[in-house]
Amino acid sequence: MINQLFKLHKSFKQFHKSIKSDASNIPKLFSNMWVFGYGSLIWKVDFPYESKLIGYIKGYNRRFYQHSTDHRGVPEKPGRVVTLIPTDDNEACVWGIAYKIKSEDVENVVNHLDYREKGGYKRKEVMFYPKNGSVPFQLTVYYGASDNFQYAGEADLNSIAKQVVSSAGPSGTNLDYVCSLAKSMREIAPNVNDEHLFALEAKVLEIIKS
Repeated sequence: MINQLFKLHKSFKQFHKSIKSDASNIPKLFSNMWVFGYGSLIWKVDFPYESKLIGYIKGYNRRFYQHSTDHRGVPEKPGRVVTLIPTDDNEACVWGIAYKIKSEDVENVVNHLDYREKGGYKRKEVMFYPKNGSVPFQLTVYYGASDNFQYAGEADLNSIAKQVVSSAGPSGTNLDYVCSLAKSMREIAPNVNDEHLFALEAKVLEIIKS
C-alpha cells in the first residue's frame, strides 16, 4: 500500500512538472486574454470579444514579407500579407488593436485563431502600449517568423506590388487586403506614417490605374 502511494505521488509530480514546462501552449482557460491585431484582425474580427483598445507594440516593423496561400492567394499564386519583423530600432513600433477575450471564450477563440493563422503564424507574448496612456500590459500576437514555411522574405516594393495586384484567395483579393489595412491605419492612428504600408498602397493603386 505504501509502495503504491509512493508511486502515485511520484507520477503526480512528473505530470505536474510536464504541465508546467508546457504551460505556454495551454490556452488561458481560467482568465481573460488579450490578442493584438496588426493585419486583417484590425478590420476583419470574426470572434467574440469584450472590449478593444488602440495602441502599439515596440521593437518590430510591419512588413509584407509573408506569403498567403489560404486567404489572399493560392498555392500556385501566393499573395503577400504582413508579419512582424524584429528590429533594434528603439523608435520602431507597430500600431493595431488589442481585443479582450472573456475567459469563457478563450479556448474557442484560440482554436479559431490558430486555424485562421495556420499559414505560418505562431503565438507570442509581447508588451502592448495603449493609445489612451493607460498601463502597458502583456498580450498575445500571431506572427510569422523568418523560418516559417510561408515566409516570403524581403523584396522591392515594385515586385511586391505586382504580386499583390495579381493575387486572390478564399478571403478575397490581395489588393483589398492592402487597401483595407491602409484605410484602417489612417482611421485608428491618423498621425502615424506607416511608410512601408502606405508606399505599397500607392504602388498598387498606380499599377491598377495604368
